[in-house]
Amino acid sequence: MNKGELVDAIAKKAGVNKKQADEVLTATLEVIVDTVSTGNKVTLVGFGSFEPRDRKAREGRNPKTGDKMDIPATTVPAFSAGKSFKERVSPPND
Repeated sequence: MNKGELVDAIAKKAGVNKKQADEVLTATLEVIVDTVSTGNKVTLVGFGSFEPRDRKAREGRNPKTGDKMDIPATTVPAFSAGKSFKERVSPPND
């Protein structure tokens, strides 16, 4: 599903027009990105959490030449799915 298809699904489910659905989705994504980029966590109960995670500096290899290279430390965005989201995707075996 791409963003256009998601906007269509949101509009249908929420009973709003596509323009309104697109504006709300865009605003939601911007707020999540802005919040995580400032080092804070966004938690949507039942859905999951978005947070920044620090990666340590490490040694890697250039895939073309095989030469060793240093990979600097960095911060990356991360998503952790919530319990109900995980259970919908992969129901527990009884």
